[in-house]
Amino acid sequence: MKIIISVSIIIFSTIGGWLGQLMDHGNWLGGWSILLSTVGAFGGIYIGYHVGKNVGV
Repeated sequence: MKIIISVSIIIFSTIGGWLGQLMDHGNWLGGWSILLSTVGAFGGIYIGYHVGKNVGV
């Protein structure tokens, strides 16, 4: 289950950072990028946990 949570954290925080970078006109270290990356990481924990629980790992 740890691997599923880790992979989902990486995927969702990367997507959140990328969307924040688009909103901040290319600034990877802007406020939106950091905020959405953090939100994506917490979402990745949530989704990874539930996927791992449903898969039965």
